[in-house]
Order: sequence, then structure tokens, then C-alpha cells
Amino acid sequence: MNSIDLAGQSAVVTGGAQGIGRAVAARLVSSGARVTIWDRDAALAEQTAGELRAGFVALDLTDWAAVQRATAATLAQAGRIDIAVNNAGIAGLNAPLADYPVEEWRRVVATDLDSVFYCLKAVAPVMQKQGYGRIVNVASIAGKEGNPNACAYSAAKAGVIALTKSLGKELAGQDIAVNCVTPAAARTAIFDQMTQQHIDYMLSKIPRGRFVEVDEVAAMIAWLCSRECSFTTAGVFDLSGGRATY
Repeated sequence: MNSIDLAGQSAVVTGGAQGIGRAVAARLVSSGARVTIWDRDAALAEQTAGELRAGFVALDLTDWAAVQRATAATLAQAGRIDIAVNNAGIAGLNAPLADYPVEEWRRVVATDLDSVFYCLKAVAPVMQKQGYGRIVNVASIAGKEGNPNACAYSAAKAGVIALTKSLGKELAGQDIAVNCVTPAAARTAIFDQMTQQHIDYMLSKIPRGRFVEVDEVAAMIAWLCSRECSFTTAGVFDLSGGRATY
């Protein structure tokens, strides 16, 4: 494991209680950062935070007021927010668009896109006042290519990519990097929300012939959170095992 120096920095990881978010939180802690997990599962967030020696805030990330309160609470405890990794998300229902329930569309977009906007809206001004920050949004290869029978998820993740590029350009004149990663699927609890047919489809599209490991995602994110990521912003980093065509 390469050494990334994040000593003295304060980081927020959304959806950090499990899966990719937990791997990211663990990697940032091992790099010296003080990590606060933001997650809606209070019990699991508390357990993970205890195991990683991190802090946690339980909240509904789709609630703007709750995100504001979490930001204030984190600042009160840590004093700064130098790093924000927006990872929380759900897969949603697998179904053809014509059969896709409107309420399910709204639920997925609220969780996978609106929550990222809220977190950026809350955290970016903090970083601007500090004169420094690193933001990484977790999108998906589905946001680049669109997966069939996953219209809400694909659209929301495409929105995360565009949101990253927009904010990255807004803040490009400051020492604040805003980038995103587009991983292929990782075998985490999110698979419980998918049909086996959809899982098989995703695997068939990956030239590497396997799903990405959560630690592989965390490794790339750790570098994007570092001071060494000093020039690249509004970037999209591929973690698709060769699937992505751009």
C-alpha cells in the first residue's frame, strides 16, 4: 500500500459505515486523517466509527437541513473540513424505464444526486474560507454508459459527473480540487438491491473479468484527497476494469 500523507487533515466520508465508504474511511484514517462518517444507519455508523477510531454523524443525506446540521457538528468537533468524499448511494430498482415507478425514480435521484449537491453546497464554502480542500464524488461507470433497466441510477450518476465538472471549474482558481471516480460495480451490500440478471450483465461488460475491490477504489480516492492532487480538478477517474470507452 502506497503511503499517502493526510496527517492533521479532517475528512468527511458519506455512506462510510460499509462498502466502498468504509474502505475509504479506513484508508484515510491509516493515512493520518481525522475522519467523520456521515451515514443514515446510526447503529452501523457507530460500530464502524468505533472500529476505525473515527467520528460519526447519523443523518438523512437527502434532507438539506440535516446536512447543514451535520456540517456544523463536524466543524464543532474537528474545527475544519479539508476532505469530503461523497460516496453514499443506492442502486434502486432494476426495471425497464416504461415500468419504472415514479416514486422509485425520485428516491434514487434524491439519494444519489440531490444528497451530493447538498453536501457540496454545505462543504464547499467551508473550504473556500479555509483556502484549501479536496472533494471526491463517487459516480459510476453507469453514469458514463447507462445501464439498461437502471434508468434512475444511471441518470443520477451522470448528474454526479456533470456536477463534479461544474463545481471543479467554479473553484479552479483556488486550492480546492473537485474530482470524481467512476467505478464498475464492487461486490458490496448494494448487490442485494439488484437482480442476478443485472449483476451478470455488469460482470459481462468488464474486460478484467471481475468486479472492482473496495480497497482499489479507496486507493485512488486517497490520492485524489491528497495535497499532491494539486493541478487536476473537474476530472473523472476511471475504475471500470477496461469497460469505459472514454
